[in-house]
Amino acid sequence: MPNQEVFNWLRTRFFPHIWCPGCGHGIIMHSLLRALVDLKKKKSETVIASGIGCSSRMVGYIDACTVHTTHGRSLAFATGIKFANPELTVVDVMGDGDCTAIGGNHFIHACRRNIDITAIVMNNNIYGMTGGQVSPTTPVGSSATTSPYGAIDPSFDICKLAEGAGASYVARTTIANPKQAEQFIKAGINNKGFSVVEILTHCHTQFGRRNKRRTPIDNVNFFKANSVPLNKAQEMSSEELADKIVVGEFVKREIPEYTAQYLSMVERVGGLRNGK
Repeated sequence: MPNQEVFNWLRTRFFPHIWCPGCGHGIIMHSLLRALVDLKKKKSETVIASGIGCSSRMVGYIDACTVHTTHGRSLAFATGIKFANPELTVVDVMGDGDCTAIGGNHFIHACRRNIDITAIVMNNNIYGMTGGQVSPTTPVGSSATTSPYGAIDPSFDICKLAEGAGASYVARTTIANPKQAEQFIKAGINNKGFSVVEILTHCHTQFGRRNKRRTPIDNVNFFKANSVPLNKAQEMSSEELADKIVVGEFVKREIPEYTAQYLSMVERVGGLRNGK
């Protein structure tokens, strides 16, 4: 894939970016842009929405139709955009706290509706931008500014949450495998329904330095050493899977898409009113 095509999707006037050197968010952005280029998407027909957080700054760097919204509410904005123009490709980029804490209800109901939006959840297990507080995905025992003696809250499994709530495509990978991230993002965009692509990344500034993963490469090596493909995980015991990261496509199912159902209802009701 020509790098120039990917480069053309960048707002270079806003560089250098604000992410810490070695942050995995840049890897995710590159995977997203490569997916959009490979799918031959047009900037004028592509919407990237975000909320608040380090991950949400991504929309400032992408030269498409972008909207930087409020914390946890980006899926509500993305839903309105999709309703207004169902032909648009709509992608929502979120962090783990942005998505599953303040935005948890929006996330659950977007899954339930199966609206044609691709949610890319950048899970770094921490609130990175606001000071390193515990998030809903912080592993038990991990240190954070709000858990100096170790987190005790059980953490969310974002993929299981999405599957249980009704999303029609659910996948997980890590920044240690950017080509797989690109593959899953493409599959999510191609899916006619709500797609969730969880990508485990790192915040070595806020999480890593408190949890023996101080450098970017420490985190990449951690992901490589602890990732288990789904087909292998299915043959392992729960004890063997403890603290492992299961990666792969968990859900691929055909379910009626929400905007299509809504437009069909409008047409049907209009026909009834006109005596058809």
